[in-house]
Amino acid sequence: MTFDIDRLVLVPDDIDLSRSPLAGHFDAETYILGVFNPGLLRLPNGNLLMMVRVAEALRTPIADGHVHAIRWDDNRYMLDAWPVEHADTADPRTFTLHGHTWKVMALTSLSWLLPVELTPDGLDIVELHYDKAIQPQFSFQCYGVEDARISRVGDRWLMTTCSVSPERHSTCLYSSTDGLDWTFEGIVLDHQNKDMLIFEGLIDGKYWAQTRPLGSLYFAYPPGSNWRAGPSINLAMSPDALHWKPCEKPGIRPHSGTLTERIGGGTPPILTDRGWLTLWHGVEPKEIVGIYRTYWSLLDKDDPSIILETGQDAILEAAPDLTQPIEHQMYLRDVVFTTGIADGGEVYVVASGEADLACRITHIPKRVFI
Repeated sequence: MTFDIDRLVLVPDDIDLSRSPLAGHFDAETYILGVFNPGLLRLPNGNLLMMVRVAEALRTPIADGHVHAIRWDDNRYMLDAWPVEHADTADPRTFTLHGHTWKVMALTSLSWLLPVELTPDGLDIVELHYDKAIQPQFSFQCYGVEDARISRVGDRWLMTTCSVSPERHSTCLYSSTDGLDWTFEGIVLDHQNKDMLIFEGLIDGKYWAQTRPLGSLYFAYPPGSNWRAGPSINLAMSPDALHWKPCEKPGIRPHSGTLTERIGGGTPPILTDRGWLTLWHGVEPKEIVGIYRTYWSLLDKDDPSIILETGQDAILEAAPDLTQPIEHQMYLRDVVFTTGIADGGEVYVVASGEADLACRITHIPKRVFI
Protein backbone atom coordinates (compact mmCIF):
# COMPACT_ATOMS: atom_id res chain seq x y z
CA MET A 1 0.00 0.00 0.00
CA THR A 2 1.31 3.45 -0.91
CA PHE A 3 0.50 6.84 0.58
CA ASP A 4 0.93 10.40 -0.71
CA ILE A 5 2.99 11.52 2.28
CA ASP A 6 5.64 8.99 3.22
CA ARG A 7 9.22 10.10 3.87
CA LEU A 8 12.32 9.80 6.03
CA VAL A 9 12.55 12.68 8.52
CA LEU A 10 15.66 11.72 10.51
CA VAL A 11 18.81 9.93 9.31
CA PRO A 12 22.15 9.13 11.01
CA ASP A 13 23.93 12.19 9.63
CA ASP A 14 21.45 14.44 11.46
CA ILE A 15 22.97 13.46 14.82
CA ASP A 16 25.73 15.57 16.36
CA LEU A 17 28.09 13.02 17.95
CA SER A 18 29.79 15.73 19.98
CA ARG A 19 26.54 16.03 21.96
CA SER A 20 26.14 12.29 22.52
CA PRO A 21 26.11 11.03 26.13
CA LEU A 22 29.09 8.82 25.13
CA ALA A 23 31.26 11.72 23.93
CA GLY A 24 34.68 11.87 25.61
CA HIS A 25 34.38 8.63 27.62
CA PHE A 26 36.88 6.55 25.61
CA ASP A 27 39.33 7.02 22.74
CA ALA A 28 37.77 4.68 20.16
CA GLU A 29 35.82 6.33 17.33
CA THR A 30 32.05 5.81 17.21
CA TYR A 31 29.42 6.44 14.57
CA ILE A 32 25.62 6.37 14.38
CA LEU A 33 24.56 2.90 13.31
CA GLY A 34 20.92 3.97 13.21
CA VAL A 35 18.24 6.38 14.42
CA PHE A 36 15.02 4.38 14.49
CA ASN A 37 11.95 2.94 16.27
CA PRO A 38 10.62 6.29 17.52
CA GLY A 39 7.90 6.66 20.12
CA LEU A 40 5.54 9.51 19.18
CA LEU A 41 3.47 12.09 21.06
CA ARG A 42 1.88 15.48 20.47
CA LEU A 43 3.32 18.22 22.68
CA PRO A 44 1.18 20.88 24.37
CA ASN A 45 2.42 23.41 21.76
CA GLY A 46 0.94 21.29 18.95
CA ASN A 47 4.25 20.00 17.63
CA LEU A 48 4.99 16.29 17.46
CA LEU A 49 7.84 14.71 19.39
CA MET A 50 9.66 11.53 18.46
CA MET A 51 11.60 9.71 21.17
CA VAL A 52 14.24 8.19 18.92
CA ARG A 53 16.48 5.23 19.59
CA VAL A 54 20.03 6.29 18.72
CA ALA A 55 22.28 3.26 18.27
CA GLU A 56 25.88 4.39 18.63
CA ALA A 57 28.48 1.86 17.51
CA LEU A 58 32.24 1.46 17.39
CA ARG A 59 33.72 2.37 14.04
CA THR A 60 36.15 -0.55 14.35
CA PRO A 61 34.67 -3.13 16.73
CA ILE A 62 37.26 -5.78 15.84
CA ALA A 63 40.84 -4.83 16.67
CA ASP A 64 43.92 -6.60 18.05
CA GLY A 65 42.24 -9.98 17.75
CA HIS A 66 39.26 -8.98 19.89
CA VAL A 67 35.68 -7.88 19.28
CA HIS A 68 34.57 -4.98 21.45
CA ALA A 69 31.32 -3.72 22.95
CA ILE A 70 30.34 -0.51 24.75
CA ARG A 71 29.07 -0.75 28.33
CA TRP A 72 27.83 1.81 30.89
CA ASP A 73 29.04 1.45 34.46
CA ASP A 74 28.70 3.92 37.32
CA ASN A 75 28.17 7.06 35.21
CA ARG A 76 30.85 6.27 32.63
CA TYR A 77 31.10 4.35 29.37
CA MET A 78 33.82 1.78 28.73
CA LEU A 79 34.84 -0.92 26.27
CA ASP A 80 34.81 -4.68 26.85
CA ALA A 81 36.81 -7.10 24.68
CA TRP A 82 36.36 -10.78 23.79
CA PRO A 83 38.72 -12.94 21.68
CA VAL A 84 37.31 -12.79 18.17
CA GLU A 85 37.61 -16.57 17.72
CA HIS A 86 35.04 -16.95 20.50
CA ALA A 87 32.40 -14.84 18.73
CA ASP A 88 30.05 -15.12 15.76
CA THR A 89 29.86 -11.69 14.10
CA ALA A 90 27.57 -12.55 11.15
CA ASP A 91 24.78 -10.22 12.38
CA PRO A 92 25.85 -6.55 12.08
CA ARG A 93 23.82 -5.63 15.18
CA THR A 94 25.11 -8.28 17.59
CA PHE A 95 27.71 -10.94 18.16
CA THR A 96 27.13 -14.33 19.76
CA LEU A 97 29.67 -15.78 22.16
CA HIS A 98 30.57 -19.46 21.76
CA GLY A 99 31.12 -21.92 24.57
CA HIS A 100 27.80 -21.61 26.39
CA THR A 101 24.96 -24.12 26.71
CA TRP A 102 22.47 -21.34 25.87
CA LYS A 103 22.63 -18.32 23.58
CA VAL A 104 24.81 -15.54 25.00
CA MET A 105 25.30 -12.39 22.96
CA ALA A 106 26.58 -8.83 23.07
CA LEU A 107 25.72 -5.74 21.05
CA THR A 108 27.80 -3.90 18.49
CA SER A 109 26.21 -0.64 19.65
CA LEU A 110 24.77 1.04 22.73
CA SER A 111 21.40 2.79 22.44
CA TRP A 112 20.16 5.97 24.07
CA LEU A 113 16.96 7.95 23.49
CA LEU A 114 16.86 11.38 21.87
CA PRO A 115 13.74 13.61 21.88
CA VAL A 116 13.30 15.07 18.39
CA GLU A 117 10.66 17.80 18.04
CA LEU A 118 8.84 17.99 14.70
CA THR A 119 6.35 20.34 13.08
CA PRO A 120 2.67 19.46 13.70
CA ASP A 121 2.51 17.35 10.54
CA GLY A 122 5.67 15.49 11.55
CA LEU A 123 7.52 16.28 8.34
CA ASP A 124 10.21 18.74 9.45
CA ILE A 125 12.60 18.89 12.39
CA VAL A 126 12.15 21.78 14.83
CA GLU A 127 14.76 20.85 17.44
CA LEU A 128 16.86 17.94 18.66
CA HIS A 129 16.69 18.08 22.46
CA TYR A 130 20.10 16.66 23.42
CA ASP A 131 19.72 18.08 26.93
CA LYS A 132 16.66 15.85 27.46
CA ALA A 133 18.27 12.62 26.22
CA ILE A 134 17.59 9.46 28.19
CA GLN A 135 20.62 7.25 28.79
CA PRO A 136 21.50 4.33 31.09
CA GLN A 137 21.39 5.15 34.79
CA PHE A 138 21.21 1.70 36.41
CA SER A 139 23.24 -1.51 36.07
CA PHE A 140 20.27 -3.24 34.42
CA GLN A 141 20.59 -0.72 31.56
CA CYS A 142 24.34 -1.13 31.05
CA TYR A 143 23.98 -2.16 27.38
CA GLY A 144 21.46 0.53 26.55
CA VAL A 145 17.90 1.87 26.58
CA GLU A 146 15.88 0.93 23.51
CA ASP A 147 12.59 1.24 21.62
CA ALA A 148 10.36 3.80 23.36
CA ARG A 149 6.57 3.43 23.07
CA ILE A 150 4.53 6.37 24.34
CA SER A 151 0.87 6.53 25.40
CA ARG A 152 -1.27 9.37 26.72
CA VAL A 153 -3.41 8.22 29.64
CA GLY A 154 -5.28 10.90 31.57
CA ASP A 155 -3.06 13.89 32.28
CA ARG A 156 0.31 12.23 31.70
CA TRP A 157 2.35 10.38 29.15
CA LEU A 158 3.60 6.87 29.89
CA MET A 159 6.66 5.56 28.06
CA THR A 160 7.85 1.97 28.08
CA THR A 161 11.43 1.14 27.09
CA CYS A 162 13.56 -1.97 26.86
CA SER A 163 16.57 -2.06 29.20
CA VAL A 164 19.41 -4.37 28.20
CA SER A 165 22.03 -5.93 30.50
CA PRO A 166 23.47 -9.27 31.62
CA GLU A 167 21.25 -8.99 34.70
CA ARG A 168 17.96 -8.99 32.82
CA HIS A 169 16.23 -7.98 29.60
CA SER A 170 13.41 -5.93 31.10
CA THR A 171 10.71 -3.39 30.33
CA CYS A 172 10.92 -0.09 32.22
CA LEU A 173 8.37 2.68 32.64
CA TYR A 174 8.88 6.45 32.50
CA SER A 175 6.23 9.15 32.98
CA SER A 176 5.95 12.79 31.96
CA THR A 177 3.49 15.65 32.27
CA ASP A 178 4.98 17.76 29.47
CA GLY A 179 6.35 15.16 27.03
CA LEU A 180 9.94 16.37 27.38
CA ASP A 181 10.95 15.79 31.00
CA TRP A 182 10.70 12.14 32.03
CA THR A 183 10.68 10.47 35.44
CA PHE A 184 11.88 6.88 35.82
CA GLU A 185 9.13 4.82 37.48
CA GLY A 186 10.83 1.42 37.63
CA ILE A 187 10.96 -2.01 36.05
CA VAL A 188 7.46 -3.22 35.15
CA LEU A 189 8.17 -6.49 33.32
CA ASP A 190 11.07 -8.65 34.47
CA HIS A 191 11.40 -10.87 31.43
CA GLN A 192 12.50 -10.47 27.82
CA ASN A 193 9.85 -8.24 26.29
CA LYS A 194 10.65 -5.55 23.72
CA ASP A 195 7.08 -4.70 22.78
CA MET A 196 5.01 -3.49 25.74
CA LEU A 197 2.37 -1.00 24.59
CA ILE A 198 0.03 0.71 27.04
CA PHE A 199 -3.46 1.45 25.72
CA GLU A 200 -4.23 5.17 25.38
CA GLY A 201 -7.08 5.13 27.89
CA LEU A 202 -8.51 3.07 30.72
CA ILE A 203 -10.93 0.17 30.34
CA ASP A 204 -13.32 -0.22 33.28
CA GLY A 205 -10.91 1.81 35.40
CA LYS A 206 -7.86 -0.34 34.61
CA TYR A 207 -4.74 0.17 32.53
CA TRP A 208 -4.32 -2.34 29.72
CA ALA A 209 -1.22 -3.21 27.72
CA GLN A 210 -0.07 -5.41 24.91
CA THR A 211 3.03 -7.45 25.74
CA ARG A 212 5.24 -9.84 23.79
CA PRO A 213 7.37 -12.11 26.00
CA LEU A 214 9.99 -14.14 24.17
CA GLY A 215 11.37 -17.59 24.84
CA SER A 216 13.39 -20.36 23.22
CA LEU A 217 10.54 -22.90 23.36
CA TYR A 218 6.96 -22.81 22.04
CA PHE A 219 4.42 -25.63 22.16
CA ALA A 220 2.69 -26.71 18.96
CA TYR A 221 -0.92 -25.96 18.17
CA PRO A 222 -2.94 -29.05 17.11
CA PRO A 223 -2.73 -30.16 13.46
CA GLY A 224 -5.10 -28.10 11.34
CA SER A 225 -5.18 -25.17 13.78
CA ASN A 226 -5.64 -21.63 12.48
CA TRP A 227 -2.65 -20.54 14.56
CA ARG A 228 1.10 -20.93 14.30
CA ALA A 229 3.26 -21.47 17.38
CA GLY A 230 5.73 -18.68 18.12
CA PRO A 231 6.01 -15.16 19.55
CA SER A 232 2.61 -13.45 19.75
CA ILE A 233 0.93 -10.39 21.27
CA ASN A 234 -0.44 -10.99 24.76
CA LEU A 235 -2.49 -8.74 27.03
CA ALA A 236 -2.08 -7.56 30.62
CA MET A 237 -4.00 -5.36 33.06
CA SER A 238 -2.91 -3.08 35.90
CA PRO A 239 -4.50 -0.88 38.59
CA ASP A 240 -1.66 1.67 38.44
CA ALA A 241 0.50 1.01 35.32
CA LEU A 242 3.21 -0.39 37.61
CA HIS A 243 1.92 -3.83 38.63
CA TRP A 244 0.76 -5.97 35.73
CA LYS A 245 -1.32 -9.16 35.64
CA PRO A 246 -1.44 -11.19 32.41
CA CYS A 247 -4.85 -11.60 30.81
CA GLU A 248 -6.01 -15.22 30.62
CA LYS A 249 -7.29 -14.83 27.05
CA PRO A 250 -4.85 -14.74 24.12
CA GLY A 251 -4.27 -11.61 22.09
CA ILE A 252 -3.11 -11.47 18.47
CA ARG A 253 -1.41 -14.63 17.19
CA PRO A 254 0.40 -15.58 13.97
CA HIS A 255 -2.05 -17.15 11.53
CA SER A 256 -1.08 -20.51 10.05
CA GLY A 257 -2.27 -19.42 6.61
CA THR A 258 0.33 -16.66 6.28
CA LEU A 259 4.11 -16.52 5.92
CA THR A 260 4.36 -14.61 9.21
CA GLU A 261 6.10 -16.70 11.87
CA ARG A 262 6.31 -14.18 14.68
CA ILE A 263 4.54 -10.96 15.56
CA GLY A 264 4.85 -8.15 18.07
CA GLY A 265 3.24 -4.87 19.03
CA GLY A 266 3.86 -1.70 17.05
CA THR A 267 1.88 1.40 18.05
CA PRO A 268 0.05 1.90 21.37
CA PRO A 269 -3.65 1.04 20.83
CA ILE A 270 -5.80 4.15 20.33
CA LEU A 271 -9.56 4.30 20.71
CA THR A 272 -11.65 4.93 17.59
CA ASP A 273 -15.40 4.81 16.94
CA ARG A 274 -14.97 1.18 15.90
CA GLY A 275 -12.74 0.02 18.76
CA TRP A 276 -9.06 0.01 19.67
CA LEU A 277 -6.83 0.45 16.61
CA THR A 278 -3.47 -1.26 16.91
CA LEU A 279 -0.68 -1.44 14.35
CA TRP A 280 1.68 -4.40 14.80
CA HIS A 281 4.59 -6.05 13.02
CA GLY A 282 4.76 -9.46 11.42
CA VAL A 283 8.01 -11.15 10.44
CA GLU A 284 8.51 -13.49 7.51
CA PRO A 285 11.69 -15.59 7.76
CA LYS A 286 14.52 -14.55 5.45
CA GLU A 287 18.26 -14.85 6.07
CA ILE A 288 19.31 -13.63 9.54
CA VAL A 289 16.79 -10.89 10.37
CA GLY A 290 13.67 -11.59 8.28
CA ILE A 291 11.16 -9.36 6.48
CA TYR A 292 9.31 -6.95 8.80
CA ARG A 293 5.93 -5.58 7.70
CA THR A 294 3.24 -3.54 9.49
CA TYR A 295 -0.34 -4.82 9.83
CA TRP A 296 -3.40 -3.54 11.70
CA SER A 297 -6.23 -4.88 13.84
CA LEU A 298 -9.31 -3.45 15.55
CA LEU A 299 -10.04 -4.69 19.07
CA ASP A 300 -13.29 -4.53 21.04
CA LYS A 301 -13.46 -1.36 23.14
CA ASP A 302 -14.57 -3.23 26.29
CA ASP A 303 -12.62 -6.48 25.85
CA PRO A 304 -9.45 -6.09 23.76
CA SER A 305 -9.00 -9.87 23.61
CA ILE A 306 -11.85 -9.81 21.06
CA ILE A 307 -10.42 -9.07 17.60
CA LEU A 308 -13.06 -7.35 15.48
CA GLU A 309 -11.07 -7.08 12.26
CA THR A 310 -7.55 -7.53 10.93
CA GLY A 311 -6.25 -6.16 7.66
CA GLN A 312 -5.21 -9.05 5.45
CA ASP A 313 -2.44 -7.19 3.65
CA ALA A 314 0.48 -5.25 5.06
CA ILE A 315 -0.25 -1.56 5.46
CA LEU A 316 3.47 -0.66 5.42
CA GLU A 317 6.47 -2.41 3.94
CA ALA A 318 10.12 -1.47 3.61
CA ALA A 319 10.57 1.32 1.05
CA PRO A 320 13.89 1.08 -0.87
CA ASP A 321 13.07 4.31 -2.73
CA LEU A 322 13.11 6.20 0.58
CA THR A 323 16.47 4.81 1.69
CA GLN A 324 18.20 5.22 -1.71
CA PRO A 325 19.84 8.53 -0.68
CA ILE A 326 21.44 6.80 2.33
CA GLU A 327 22.20 3.55 0.52
CA HIS A 328 25.85 3.78 1.56
CA GLN A 329 24.80 3.43 5.21
CA MET A 330 22.43 0.48 4.76
CA TYR A 331 23.21 -2.71 6.67
CA LEU A 332 19.72 -4.30 6.75
CA ARG A 333 16.99 -4.76 4.16
CA ASP A 334 13.27 -5.47 4.25
CA VAL A 335 12.59 -3.93 7.66
CA VAL A 336 9.92 -1.41 8.65
CA PHE A 337 9.14 -1.32 12.38
CA THR A 338 6.19 0.93 13.24
CA THR A 339 6.25 2.36 16.76
CA GLY A 340 4.22 5.57 17.02
CA ILE A 341 0.86 7.06 16.03
CA ALA A 342 -0.77 10.47 16.46
CA ASP A 343 -4.02 12.05 15.32
CA GLY A 344 -3.49 14.32 12.33
CA GLY A 345 -7.07 15.27 11.49
CA GLU A 346 -8.03 13.38 8.33
CA VAL A 347 -4.98 11.16 8.73
CA TYR A 348 -3.00 9.31 11.32
CA VAL A 349 0.62 10.41 11.52
CA VAL A 350 2.51 7.14 11.83
CA ALA A 351 6.17 6.89 12.88
CA SER A 352 8.36 3.92 12.00
CA GLY A 353 11.95 2.79 12.04
CA GLU A 354 13.14 2.10 8.51
CA ALA A 355 15.86 -0.53 8.02
CA ASP A 356 17.01 0.00 11.65
CA LEU A 357 18.60 3.10 10.16
CA ALA A 358 16.21 6.06 9.91
CA CYS A 359 12.88 7.47 11.11
CA ARG A 360 10.00 7.35 8.67
CA ILE A 361 6.78 9.38 8.87
CA THR A 362 3.70 8.24 6.93
CA HIS A 363 0.30 9.94 6.71
CA ILE A 364 -2.31 7.17 6.59
CA PRO A 365 -5.87 8.33 5.85
CA LYS A 366 -8.30 7.30 8.57
CA ARG A 367 -10.65 5.91 5.92
CA VAL A 368 -8.20 3.04 5.41
CA PHE A 369 -9.39 1.54 8.70
CA ILE A 370 -13.13 2.00 8.08
